[in-house]
Amino acid sequence: MRNLAAFAACATLASVAHADMARYELDPTHTAIYFKVDHIGYAKTLGIFTGLSGSFFYDDETQELKDVKVTIQADSVDTFNEARDNHVRNKDFLHVSEHPEIMFSASGGTPSSDTSGTVTGDLTILGQTQPITLTVQLNKVGEYPFGHKREVLGLSMSTSIMRSDFGMTYAVENGLVGDEVTINIETEAMKME
Repeated sequence: MRNLAAFAACATLASVAHADMARYELDPTHTAIYFKVDHIGYAKTLGIFTGLSGSFFYDDETQELKDVKVTIQADSVDTFNEARDNHVRNKDFLHVSEHPEIMFSASGGTPSSDTSGTVTGDLTILGQTQPITLTVQLNKVGEYPFGHKREVLGLSMSTSIMRSDFGMTYAVENGLVGDEVTINIETEAMKME
């Protein structure tokens, strides 16, 4: 009987915590997903994705996170050079005509402090899905000072991937383009009504 009561109490607490979760959407005008990759050992080449959308559910009291979904338009890649952009969009790299979207999804996160933690989820590039872990820093939570006046979460995230894990092997073996890609994300996520 005691176990049943404990289970009922836990279920009640879980439903109360779930009820406090709010939906947040990434503000595309204040979100940047950028990456760096080695170029022949001389320097890192920088690129950014400008077309994206995403949302998640989060409780800032309990730090519970769920239903993270981010979609990036692969053809929105910008490396600040038109010829290189066209190469990155072709079959050697992102093959955007066959794989127009890059997707990330996660079902939860692991806090390590009040303002930091990790989120492990699935990243899909070129139709291949691999697990990745993002290191997450919560910069600020508060009402936006102008405009929409919604609560906003300010987040900085980082990870790295091996592009060959996704079948993107062009120029890896000869060392012209690095295999490891470091990824950084800066975002303002708006609480939805």
